[in-house]
Parts: sequence; C-alpha cells; structure tokens
Amino acid sequence: MRIGIIGAGNVGNALATGWLVAHHRVTFGIRSPLDAPRSGPTGASYGSVTEVAQEADVVVLATPWQAVADALAAAGNLTGKMLIDCTNPLRMGENGLELEIGHTISGGERVAALAPGASVFKTLNQTGFANMEHARSFTPLPAVMYVAGDDETKKPLVLSLVSDLGFQTVDAGPLRIARLLEPMAMLWIHMALNRSEPVSTAFSLTNRG
Repeated sequence: MRIGIIGAGNVGNALATGWLVAHHRVTFGIRSPLDAPRSGPTGASYGSVTEVAQEADVVVLATPWQAVADALAAAGNLTGKMLIDCTNPLRMGENGLELEIGHTISGGERVAALAPGASVFKTLNQTGFANMEHARSFTPLPAVMYVAGDDETKKPLVLSLVSDLGFQTVDAGPLRIARLLEPMAMLWIHMALNRSEPVSTAFSLTNRG
C-alpha cells in the first residue's frame, strides 16, 4: 500500500520504519523535498506535501499540533482519502504539557473539520514514537492501540495497517472517541515525564478469563 506521511519527525520516522518492514511503500511529504534528510528510514522517499497527499492510498498526519492546519492546507483536497491522525492537541501550561482542547471537541474532530471529505481516524497517538517502531517487541502481552473513526467501510484497513506495526488493535468506535484517546496519550506522557515511567512501556489489554 502507498502510505504518505506528512511530517518527517520522530513519529513519522518510526511509523515509516515499521511499515517498510511490513513491505508497504512509504513517502514523506515535507515542505522542501530538496532538503530531504540523508538519514531517514531506508527505502522511504520524499516529495512535496501536496503531491504525496494526492498520490498516497493512505495519508498519515504526523506533525506537531501547531503545524496541523498548515500541513492540511498544503495537502490540498483530501476528499475520499483515508487520513490517519497521529497528533495530540498539546500546549505548554503552568504545569508543563497539557491538552489544549478536549471536553467538547477533540483534535481528531478538529482535523476532520480541516479536511472535509476525508475519512479521518484517530490512532497511533497513545504511546511514544520509539514504541511505534518497536511494537513487535512487546512480550508476553502486545501493546494495544485503539482506533476511532466514523467510516466503518474503511476502518478495517486502518486497523490492519496499525496491526502491521505489531500492535493489538481495538476498534474504539466513532471519531468523537478521540476525546478519550487524546487524554490517554496525555497520561502516557505524564507518566514518562513526571513519574519516571520508562518510555519503553505501553498500554496493554488483558482479560481475566
């Protein structure tokens, strides 16, 4: 599958590495393709945000929250596209990182408003970037990754792509459930930054039987 990742930072690179191992074709959409990094994931290619977003089967938004609006504007018309939103609406507050929005609307829903016509899915936001690259390494329980989105016909494909990285995938319901998944990410960040939890930890799902 042709996966276009908007943003070539830590999250984008980790996802690209995992999907390349799973034999997907990955292209990064960046502001200036002529300045493509020399040390990116082996096998990935680079292009402008517009051309990558238009040519990809699936578009992955992996930018900082503050860059979301500009990135989607550069991507152009995404009607009919699957858009995976990996971002979290973070800002700096009095006590450090905090969620900018979340009670009545989520970052995922804001992304959907900025990309009308796209099938938006919130996922790959609930753990650190290194865990995304090494999701297959979690034993004996796999790391869990929830997926929220409204398009039930395309959701199985998104679940499959997330599973290809090594996660146990769970359908969390409609896109508005991103209002729960983004605070879940904030909990992971809090535990890592403020409670000395190793960044190699991730959430898992178990059953008492």
